[in-house]
Amino acid sequence: MEKPYVLGVDIGGTNTVFGIVDARGNVVVNASIKTGTHNDIEMYLNDLVVGLTMLCEQVGGKEMIRGIGVGAPNGNYFTGSIDFAPNLPWKGKIPLAQMISERMGIPVALTNDANAAAIGEMAYGAARGMKDFIVITLGTGVGSGIVVNGQLVYGHDGFAGELGHMIVRRNGRICGCGRQGCLETYTSATGVARTAREYLSIRSDESQLRDIEADKITSKDVYDAAIKGDRLALEIFESTGAILGEAFADFVTFSSPEAIILFGGLTKAGDLLMNPIKHHMEKNLLNIYKGKTKLLFSQLKESDAAVLGASALGWEAR
Repeated sequence: MEKPYVLGVDIGGTNTVFGIVDARGNVVVNASIKTGTHNDIEMYLNDLVVGLTMLCEQVGGKEMIRGIGVGAPNGNYFTGSIDFAPNLPWKGKIPLAQMISERMGIPVALTNDANAAAIGEMAYGAARGMKDFIVITLGTGVGSGIVVNGQLVYGHDGFAGELGHMIVRRNGRICGCGRQGCLETYTSATGVARTAREYLSIRSDESQLRDIEADKITSKDVYDAAIKGDRLALEIFESTGAILGEAFADFVTFSSPEAIILFGGLTKAGDLLMNPIKHHMEKNLLNIYKGKTKLLFSQLKESDAAVLGASALGWEAR
């Protein structure tokens, strides 16, 4: 009998979300556990396997599951391991795909979370029918999944495509990776909040953001102020979009994608972010690329996106 379902597991620094998905991309049932409270990998795996097994029982048991797809920070598709992810509680190289597969008795495929998002968009979302596109995830950091000729670009070691760590400002902001001026230090949700604090400290403009303690400002606070017409907040989104647009113009030169698809919490800003991105990308594109690359928001439902992206890997698991 053809096994009708896959399991998708999205591992984040705070929570691990997982669910069962059918071939049409419907999340049949889902659940979650805390990630950050499990400093011991064995304890984490025990809780994860209990949760996965309980979900399987709701659709007829493990024999109904074709494979498990896992998306995780610094997940390596080639090795099936998480390699030194700074925002996860386990240090060193963790052969997670093998560890889950041995406990569940089901094939497991693992990749990084941004690559999982790209696979999800190709299978279920805005990139259906496309063979050349880039997914940019705008969350706590900036991730990317690059697809060329219908295949994810992994490079020789599985780590290709870390566009969030391309340097956009020499000697710029310190990044969690240890370098300076990375794209994510300016254009992630945390980067937007960082820009707000910088602007407030060096300028005297009136802004409702001044009513919030500087170290408690979030990107949502900046958005809330911007939609009320706060000029400083609007300028922050303009600046953020400009940096992204300039970077996207550079990204286009190496793979000439049909589309760049934006995914993640910061995309809730909508046109506040998209309009300056479009303007500055087109302004900085090489002439032969002008007007050819679409900018799109993800079509995956936010509540299901992480699980769907990871689950798409499950159909390939061997």
